[in-house]
Formats: sequence, C-alpha cells, structure tokens
Amino acid sequence: MKKRKLGNSGLEVSALGFGCMGLNFSYGQPMDKADAIALLRAAIENGVTFFDTAEVYGPYTNEEIVGEALAPFRNEVVIATKFGFNIQDGKMAGVNSQPAHIKAAVEGSLKRLNIEAIDLLYQHRVDPNTPIEEVAGAVKELIAEGKVKHFGMSEAGAQTIRKAHAVQPLTALQSEYSLWTRKPEEDIIPTLEELGIGFVPFSPLGRGFLTGKMNVDTKFDSHDFRSNNPRFQPEALKANQSLIALLDKFATEKGTTTAQIALGWLLAQKPWIVPIPGTTKINRLKENIGAANVELTADDLEKINAAASKIKIAGDRYTEAGEKMTGL
Repeated sequence: MKKRKLGNSGLEVSALGFGCMGLNFSYGQPMDKADAIALLRAAIENGVTFFDTAEVYGPYTNEEIVGEALAPFRNEVVIATKFGFNIQDGKMAGVNSQPAHIKAAVEGSLKRLNIEAIDLLYQHRVDPNTPIEEVAGAVKELIAEGKVKHFGMSEAGAQTIRKAHAVQPLTALQSEYSLWTRKPEEDIIPTLEELGIGFVPFSPLGRGFLTGKMNVDTKFDSHDFRSNNPRFQPEALKANQSLIALLDKFATEKGTTTAQIALGWLLAQKPWIVPIPGTTKINRLKENIGAANVELTADDLEKINAAASKIKIAGDRYTEAGEKMTGL
C-alpha cells in the first residue's frame, strides 16, 4: 500500500489505517479475541501499518488485543492510543487530562500494548478543566522520557490546537470527517495545513452508512451505540439515502464500490490525510484497502462536491451529551 506522512512530523504510515474500536467496543457484540487478532494480522498482510486504539475501548481490552496481535510486527507498525477519560466500574466517567492522570494512563497503555513507547498519543477529548498547555507539557515530558514519540489530539477546536502546538508540536489531529460530516473543512483543515499537522479522519465511512448497506429497515443491536444515535434513526436513514445514490453513481462509473468512492474522496482532499476505517470482516477490510487505488480526477471531485453540496444531511452526529464532549 502507498504510504503517507502525517504533516511535517515525518511519521510515515499506510495511506489507510485501521480503527480498532469496533473490534470489541460500541458496535454491538465484541468479536472473538482470536478472530480479532487474525483480522488485525490480515490487515498487516494487506499493507496496513497504522493502528488506532484507546484505553477506554473496552475499557482496556482493546489495547490488550491490539498489543497481542501486533507484537510479532512491532517494528513494522505504528500504534496510536489515547488518554483523557476517567474510568470507573468499567465505564467512562467524564474527561480527565490532569498531568498525573495522563502519566498513569500512559503507563497502563504501555503494559497492555506490550511496547516500550507509544508511537502516537492522542488526547481523546479536550478537558475544559485542565489548561491545554498543561496537557501538552505533560506529553512533552513523556516524549523526553522516551515513553511517547508523537503527540496528537482528537475532536479539538482550532484555537485549542494552536495553544497545544505552541508547547509541544502536534503530529496529528483525529476527528470525524467524511462526505456526511464536513465541518472540519471550515477552520480545522486550514489550521492543520498552516501548522503542518496531519489529519486522521475517524468514521470515514459514516459509521458504516456510506457503505450503502443500510436503509430505513436497518436494525441495531442494543449494545450498538448507533441504536440511539440521531443519524441512525429510521427517518434520518431514509433522508440520507440521497448521499448513497450519489456515491453509487460514481462507483458504477469507476467500477468500484460506494465505500471505496467515499474513502477515495477523503484521500484526494489532502496528501496528509489518513483515514482509519474499522471493520470486523476480512472482505470489508480488503474492500477498504482497495480504496487506496481509486483514482478520482479533479473533474470527478468537482462533480461530487457540487452534487453533495445540494444534499442536506439529516440527524446530528451525536446525542446532546456526546456533542458536549467534543471541542469543535
């Protein structure tokens, strides 16, 4: 697979990474551990070198799976994980980016991942009670100690990014970005370009919607957070089918799939954008990886953008409580 560098950092990763959250967290019943490990190793065999996890996925168990799966390939892969939540009784219990908490979280992640240094450490969500300069300073100390190599943030606003970057240069920002979530285009992407920071879009396939496999009759497991997500309620699923029709049209013209067009569109936005689609299926993994070879011309992109601009996406990204945890 082709490689990309995240901004000016020099950190080189596969053009498409792998978002590990869905292996055992948020999307219904967890995968069998052996199957999850086999899937991650299949990703490596197919050229993926960039893997994204977090202490809160599980909690903790996702990092353990990733650590075990990637152990034989440690020198070939880049592992990203995240801090930033209190975890009580096995559940998220509010944000916490106090420096002492960050350092304790890193020690736990290093053990679970069975690595000596975290390649890319993200603040999972901005903590309004901890100055971002203190957060960046704590990560800077961890980098000096050799426990972390690169600093990142997730779902942070432009001004917060600037403040953090002034203390410890950011390698990447991770936020939701796709053809149905385009808010980062307003001020986030211009800020990242100015500062030389890479962009790692999560949910690049709209949590599965942009594969074109969902409709008004789609039902979700009670353990699947989409069951309560505004964009996955029947009326929104129905209203947003116009976006799928657009992707289908271009997929037919290019001889690809709707998912590959959605990922190809993202890859075509900037050379320092690295989407991290997740999946639990080998065939979907290979389909996603195939998007790296999709060629969208300037004319294709202009047509897609023109058509997409006329489509109003129905439904909020998150529930009200979820939106409060974003810094955008």
